[in-house]
Amino acid sequence: MALAGPYRAKILGTGSFFPEKMLTNKDLEKMVETNDEWIVERTGIKARRIAEDGVVTSDLALKASQRALEAAGRTPEDIDMIIFATVSPDQVMPSAACELQHKLGCRNIMAFDLSAACTGFVYSLSVAEQFVRSGMYKNVLVIGAEILHRLVNYKDRGTCILFGDGAGAAVVGPAEENEENGILSMHLHADGSLGDLFVLPAGGSKIPFRQNVLDKDLQYVQMKGKEIFKNAVRTMSQCCQEALDANNLSKDDVDWVIPHQANRRIIEAVGRHFGIPDEKIIYDLETKGNTSAATVPMALDAAVKDGRIKRGDMVLLTAFGAGLTSGSILLRY
Repeated sequence: MALAGPYRAKILGTGSFFPEKMLTNKDLEKMVETNDEWIVERTGIKARRIAEDGVVTSDLALKASQRALEAAGRTPEDIDMIIFATVSPDQVMPSAACELQHKLGCRNIMAFDLSAACTGFVYSLSVAEQFVRSGMYKNVLVIGAEILHRLVNYKDRGTCILFGDGAGAAVVGPAEENEENGILSMHLHADGSLGDLFVLPAGGSKIPFRQNVLDKDLQYVQMKGKEIFKNAVRTMSQCCQEALDANNLSKDDVDWVIPHQANRRIIEAVGRHFGIPDEKIIYDLETKGNTSAATVPMALDAAVKDGRIKRGDMVLLTAFGAGLTSGSILLRY
């Protein structure tokens, strides 16, 4: 998607937060038929973070947002809009974005949730970019946050080994005049015909909560892993190539690729399929697991904070999730 408008949007600051409590592979060995070696070999995950009882998704987002605001040199009063990517909000309504707006102490501003599963942050960042580029808003807070362990069936080893809890955030605002840093292009997709590959059956109008939901474990995520793997590699690779083509760039021009942290084998396969060397790929899942919409902003923040990603670096974000959704964003950080 070619971008045109009076302003270029850039990421002003990032932040992340994840619970201290860890559910290790050794812990899972006591809960389901699996073992540490099997999990690490197939996913690269050794542990995942688990929110304590009583903690909700907006609580994780609050801490990540406060850190992003500090990094950006902004206060809650400066924020013009909140976009909250999640599939595990505090409740169906009010939205997690409205809960966060109140907890942060923001003004009476626009705030809404965006549901695109693991692609949620990439989708949300693209929405923020357009509001900033148009000049309508100056400071947009974008969050990806999840508490997924409460949606996982710990009798299903195909899903319970993957998912954890966490939050990542970014403040998006206008770049300075003639500044090269900023979001260069966005490439977003959805293929609803493949929606049955990854579902959370109950809780909507199709299957409202009743006793039969609990009887049949319909309150938990269900995934067809082999099909997800194949489509994740294909779509993220295609989205990355779209970004290069749109900007007349080669793979050599990219400093860093931050893919959705689904599992290590998927990330490595995307690297091989897309043709990016492993040393240019950010990995951030060994002790965090798959945190859905939170993985990309958490990985971005980790790489910024440890100095790998520096201002001026060409960074390619890409993700894939239930829907099936997919997308990429190319930016000069």
